[in-house]
Amino acid sequence: ADAAEAKTVRRSLVDSRDGPVKVECVNRCGDAIKRLGSQGGEEIAAVVVDLSLPDSQGIETLEQLQHASPHVPILVLSHLRDEDVARLAVQRGAQDYLLQERLDGHSLARALSSMLERSAYAEALFLESQRAQVTLNSIGDAVISTDVAGNVTYLNAVAESMTGWSRLEASGRPLQEVLHIIDGDSREPALNPLAMAMLHNKSVSLSANCVLIRRDGYESGIEDTAAPMHDARGQVTGAVIVFHDVSVARAMSLRMSYLAQHDFLTELPNRLLLNDRLTQAIASAQRHRTLAAVLFLDVDHFKHINDSLGHAIGDQLLQSIAQRLVACVRHSDTVSRHGGDEFVILLSEVARAEHAAFTADKILAAVSRPHRIGHQDLQVTVSVGIAVYPDDGADAEALLKNADIALFQAKAHGRSNHQFFEQEMDARATAGAVARAMAR
Repeated sequence: ADAAEAKTVRRSLVDSRDGPVKVECVNRCGDAIKRLGSQGGEEIAAVVVDLSLPDSQGIETLEQLQHASPHVPILVLSHLRDEDVARLAVQRGAQDYLLQERLDGHSLARALSSMLERSAYAEALFLESQRAQVTLNSIGDAVISTDVAGNVTYLNAVAESMTGWSRLEASGRPLQEVLHIIDGDSREPALNPLAMAMLHNKSVSLSANCVLIRRDGYESGIEDTAAPMHDARGQVTGAVIVFHDVSVARAMSLRMSYLAQHDFLTELPNRLLLNDRLTQAIASAQRHRTLAAVLFLDVDHFKHINDSLGHAIGDQLLQSIAQRLVACVRHSDTVSRHGGDEFVILLSEVARAEHAAFTADKILAAVSRPHRIGHQDLQVTVSVGIAVYPDDGADAEALLKNADIALFQAKAHGRSNHQFFEQEMDARATAGAVARAMAR
């Protein structure tokens, strides 16, 4: 500043109501730039500059001052004839300007006080924004916000990774373009959760089993919550959605459900799943006036194989038998393992009982072929008992019981054959059980 300006600045600030203020004056813009650049202007609260000083380059000088210390607010002093330059300076980043023709101690103090207050508020907002930015990028959830029209205004780092869109690319685009969500079952587009949140002015969640399709086509299961954002008057100004990848959790849940219904050794359905399918098959047969057949079988002399060759060989043999059983039936049928060397096969929607006999004969032939286990060929046979709905039982329990009785008869007939259940078998089985009980 020139001598007169410097005197006015000192007089108005040294005895400020806000306490004593240290004022440094230089006569050249170049000196001011050096002073700011020497320590980054860390102890300097504000700069008052006259852009009409002899070495000033106008706006270029302002930019040099800003570059030397970006965080220090600048007040421009200007003559009335140069007010256009002063206005341009404010557009380029100066906090304010003051006309020298109206310069006095009171006006300068007021302008500086207002400028510093705005600068402090802006700095506080910046710090708060930085804290929010760091927080949003540190959490494990993805965050996307939109304006009231549904156009993207923000993505955090996790959202960028999960959607495949960078914040710069996504900004201003419709949410549906960036956040492509479908129903995992129907494959239909899911409802826009942010639009629903803004429409109902409350938090909403996606329906279960939603899938996010990333920009490159990769799919991941997600769970989310969307909520509207409001201004000071309570008006909805946009919405934010927070979501996270649940693919691993869903896969784990599906795996646990699978394990609960399947045999660990053979991965065939277990008793639990068979009973469920058998109940459904009986209901279907009742509706369509068809039959359903249960084939109960076990491996002949399997205990001898386990005892002589070991359980490891026995397990491999059971796995080989399971594969052949599956190959003998339709996709709509069910092959299950009941434990040990026992298997149960459900034939659903059977037209005639002879179809069950045909399948049993296929099984007898398939299982009897040599099984290559390790370096040896093992040859085994199975015995099969057959019960048919509705003649041999009206429910799952009765059919399984009677198929087991028929299996006992197949073994009594020399093994490696199949037998249909007959009512006389039930009477003989009951009499035999009573006789064994009395003998004990």
